[in-house]
Parts: sequence; structure tokens; C-alpha cells
Amino acid sequence: MPRPSYLPEFPGSMASVATHELVRKTYALLAATLVVTAVAAMFGMSMAFPYQHPFILMILAFGALFAILFTGAKQGPLALPLVFVFTGLMGLSLGPMLAVTLQLSNGPLIVAESAIGTAAIFGGLSLYAWISKRDFSFMGGFLFVGLIIVILAGIANFFLQMPALQLTVASAALFIFSGYTLVDTSRLVRGGETNPIFITVSLYLDVLNIFLSLLQILSFLQGRRR
Repeated sequence: MPRPSYLPEFPGSMASVATHELVRKTYALLAATLVVTAVAAMFGMSMAFPYQHPFILMILAFGALFAILFTGAKQGPLALPLVFVFTGLMGLSLGPMLAVTLQLSNGPLIVAESAIGTAAIFGGLSLYAWISKRDFSFMGGFLFVGLIIVILAGIANFFLQMPALQLTVASAALFIFSGYTLVDTSRLVRGGETNPIFITVSLYLDVLNIFLSLLQILSFLQGRRR
């Protein structure tokens, strides 16, 4: 039976089997992390701590992320639990933002549109990277520079509170993490990444930031106060 043309080629059947197994594990783990984030976000909307101490939550999340990088590199037993700690903390920090959006008269629609848009963008770009067999690693340097600029602009707007700058930052972040989706998916399907923990966290951050960007953009463009 001929091999379907849409499946990427790998040097040898064993490599192909190993890569497909890695893909399966990665997307199963990614789905689990998104469920954890969604549940944590629901709790975060009703808890006082995420509203009162957002910076502490982010520090804890970054601490968990660095711990993942350390333990994951050594294939330590704590790497997987730390992934769920990290994604749970991110969900808690997401709660207040969702609560603010849901206070808009069309807030539920904006959240739904953001979720559907995220699924469409991430799914479409991942599928394209899978089918095209292209190596998108050449985009990494450009995207990293763009990410640094977006982070700096976001920090500046924390003090400036300029709606137009916020929209610009969100739009740029949407573009950047869409690009990272291509890069990370091509790393996965071409065998450039063999650690399921690392690639799952990378894809998770792509999904989360695409969603956050869409949520901000749609809230800015469509949000209606009660």
C-alpha cells in the first residue's frame, strides 16, 4: 500500500514510527494542559488571589517554567507534574482577564469567538506545517526579535495605558505566535525535537498567546459595555 503523500518523510521506518509516537504523545499532553488551564481559569475568575496578587502568580508560573526546563532536560520524574502546575498557574492568572471580558454585554460571544479563532489558526497552521513538510526554523530569529519588541512594548503600555498601543501589541503577538506555531510544529513533525515535555510547552504557549491576543483584539474592536 503506497504511503500517503501528506505524511512527512523521515529517514527510515523506525524514525518515522518514533516521530509519529512523539506527535501522538505531544498532542495528547497538549490537550490535557489546555483542560487544566480552562478549569483553573474558571476557579481564577471567582478567587480573590489572582486579582490581588497577579505578579506573584506570574512569578510562580515562571518559576515552574524554569523548573520544567531543568527537570525536562534530565528527563526527571517531576517534569510532567510541573507542566500541569505551570499550566494551572497560567489558568489562574487568565481568570481575571476572562472575568473582565465576560462583564461586557457581548463578552461570552467574544470569548467563544476567541476560542474558535484560536482553534482555527493553530489547527490550520499546524496542519499546513505537517502537510507541507517545510522547515520553518529560518523564521526563529525574526520571531524572537519580534517577541522581545512585543514584550518591551507591553511593559511600556502597562504604565502608559494606551488602547491603541495595546491593540498594536496584541496584533503583533498574534502574528508572532502564529509564526511560532509553524516553527514548533515543523520541529515536531520533522524530528527536530525529541523531548515531548519541551515541545508540548512550546505549543501550549503558542495556543495560549494566540487566544489572549484574539481576546484583546476582539474586546477592543467589538466589546460593548453593559
